[in-house]
Amino acid sequence: MRCVDDFRLRLGNRELVPIVIGGMGVDISTADLALEAARLGGVGHISDAMVNTVTDRHFDTKFVREKLRQYKFNVANSNKSVVRFDLGQLAEATKLHVGRTMERKRGDGLVLVNCMEKLTMNAPRETLRVRLEAALDAGIDGITLAAGLHLGSFALIEKHPRFRDARLGIIVSSLRALQLFLKKSFRTNRLPDYIVIEGPLAGGHLGFGMDWAKYDLATIVAEIRQYLISEKLDIPLIPAGGIFTGGDAVGFLENGAAAVQVATRFTVTDECGLPDPVKQKYFQAEEGGIEVNMISPTGYPMRMLSNSPAIGAGIRPNCEAYGYLLDANGACSYITAYNREVAAHPNAKRVSVMDKTCLCTQMRNFDVWTCGHYAYRLKDTGHELEDGTYRLLTAEHVFRDYQFSTGDEIALPG
Repeated sequence: MRCVDDFRLRLGNRELVPIVIGGMGVDISTADLALEAARLGGVGHISDAMVNTVTDRHFDTKFVREKLRQYKFNVANSNKSVVRFDLGQLAEATKLHVGRTMERKRGDGLVLVNCMEKLTMNAPRETLRVRLEAALDAGIDGITLAAGLHLGSFALIEKHPRFRDARLGIIVSSLRALQLFLKKSFRTNRLPDYIVIEGPLAGGHLGFGMDWAKYDLATIVAEIRQYLISEKLDIPLIPAGGIFTGGDAVGFLENGAAAVQVATRFTVTDECGLPDPVKQKYFQAEEGGIEVNMISPTGYPMRMLSNSPAIGAGIRPNCEAYGYLLDANGACSYITAYNREVAAHPNAKRVSVMDKTCLCTQMRNFDVWTCGHYAYRLKDTGHELEDGTYRLLTAEHVFRDYQFSTGDEIALPG
C-alpha cells in the first residue's frame, strides 16, 4: 500500500514532499507553522489577512493604533468611505511579516503567502497591488491567490522583477473559475505554477453557494485535469478540503494530483496561532456542531464550529481601526446589518446581529472558529487527558502522519 512519501511535487526545479499546509487567517497559519512545513520538505503558507494587525501583535508596531487615531472622529458615523489604509504602512507591514518569516526559513521546502482578494480595504486594486508587490519584495517563495477570481491580479504585478521566477498559484472551486482566470491572465504570458482546487468540505470561506453539498472534490479535480490535458497545459493540481488522512491524500495522488493541501488537522498543533483554549474547542467538536453559514460580509459561505462566539455577536463596527472588508465605496454588509438592528432596538445596550458578523474584529480576536468538515474527527488524532482536555500535537507529528501513514490509519503521538 502506497503512502504520500512515494510521490513528489515538482514546482520548477524544486522537488518537494507533496503536502501543502493551507493559509489560515488571521494568523492561524503562523510563521512557525509554515516554517515547519518548509523544514520538513513540504510547503507552508502564511496569510496576509489583516497584516497590519498581525505585525502589531508580533513586532510591536503601532499601525492599528495610528489608523484609529487618524479616523477616530468617524467612529460614530455609519459612513466609512473616508477610512483608508496608508499604503506605505501596508507595504511596511507586509514586508515585515514576510521578511522576518523568510529570514528564519530552513530546509528544502517552500513558504508561500495566501493573499485574499476579498480583503478589499476600501481600495481593492491599490491595496492588492501593494500586498502582492511587498510580499515579492520581501523574498516570499510564492503567492497563492485566494478568496476571489483574481482576474486582474497577474496584471497588477507583471512588471515586478520577480513576476516570472516566484511561484504563483490560484485557488479555484470550479473549472469555470479557472477558465476565467486563465483567459484574463493570458495577455501577461504567464500561467499559474500550480492550481489549488478547493472542494466543498474545506474550512473557512467556500467557493460554492449554500448548495455546496451537491458538489464533490474528486469530480471537480477530474474535470479540471481533463480540461488541462485537452488544452495541453501542464500545471500541477493540488486538491484541498476534506483530506483528513494520508490514505485520503494517496487517493488523489494516484489519480494525477501533484500534491494535497490540508489545514484542519494543524489547528490543534503547538505551532498554530489559535489560543490553546480554542484548540480544545476543536478537539471537542462533534459532527452536529459544525455548520456552514452566511455570516461573512464577503458574501461567501463559511464553515465553522457552531459555538463560535462571533455568531450573533453585535459589536459596533471597528472599521476605523481595522476595515479590511470595506468595499470600494467604503461599505460592508455587517455595517448595514448592525445599523438595522440598532434602529430596530433603540433602547438596547447591546444588539444581536445574527445574519452577519464583524469579521475583522472577530477574526482578530480568534472568535470565528473556522474548520473543515471533518473537524469532529480531531479527537481521534490525540490523547485525552484526565481533565477532559487533549494534549496538543506538534506540526511535525501531523505532517509526518500525512506523509507516511497508509489507508485510514492515523498515528497517535507517543
